[in-house]
Amino acid sequence: MNTATTWDRPHFSPGGGDALLFYVVFGPVDATAPLSRGVYRTERVPETLVIAKYGPDCHPEVLDSFRSGHLWEKLQSEDPALAAHIATQDQCLVIKGTFDDPETLAYLRDTVGLLTHFLDHGGVAIYDPQMFAWWSPAKWKQRIFAPAAPVPRNHTVILVSEDDGSTEWLHTRGLRKFGRPDLSIHRVPSNRREAVVDMINRFIEMQAFGGVVPEGHEIKMRSLPAGMRCEHRGDLDDPDFNNVHLEITHEQ
Repeated sequence: MNTATTWDRPHFSPGGGDALLFYVVFGPVDATAPLSRGVYRTERVPETLVIAKYGPDCHPEVLDSFRSGHLWEKLQSEDPALAAHIATQDQCLVIKGTFDDPETLAYLRDTVGLLTHFLDHGGVAIYDPQMFAWWSPAKWKQRIFAPAAPVPRNHTVILVSEDDGSTEWLHTRGLRKFGRPDLSIHRVPSNRREAVVDMINRFIEMQAFGGVVPEGHEIKMRSLPAGMRCEHRGDLDDPDFNNVHLEITHEQ
């Protein structure tokens, strides 16, 4: 019996863009274990999802390509136990797929179920390069699988970077999972950060559930000044987002 719930996009408008999913599961996953549709709330393995296994006999260097750089060093500092466990693994699965302008989030639901299944059959951690996140099995199940709903904010991240020394740059990563542009706003003063985060979260939810932001869209929130507008910028190869983005312009 299939108990998968429907993950709809109630604000869907066509032409928003293609969704991309990209994950790495570390550990000796038994990819042949039967996938329970009832347990993992899936209908099927998405047709366009490609699963590639790497290990001692097949491009072992792929594993270390993910276990290097700033994000890996950050994990080693913040969660040394998880990093040490990942460091001992000699196998991984790379899961990647593109979904054409999807009208529902069924592809995400089915992939979340599949990844949880992999964790229950030998996986020790999931790396999500789109939102710069490393997931332990417990954290993944709590934040991603247990809600049994899309929970867009848990699939994206808001990053805060220093801008000109006195203000901040707030920007997102992860909205390409939904086929929508990420968000960027420069020159945010500290007293506006909370309101800007609220605005960004509203855009994350609206876009993830299918909304499309028109060029020049004006933002109207009581907690933010008038005159803020959205401009479509960038391309999919932009290293800051690995996605196109909406630049939210404003007068400081």
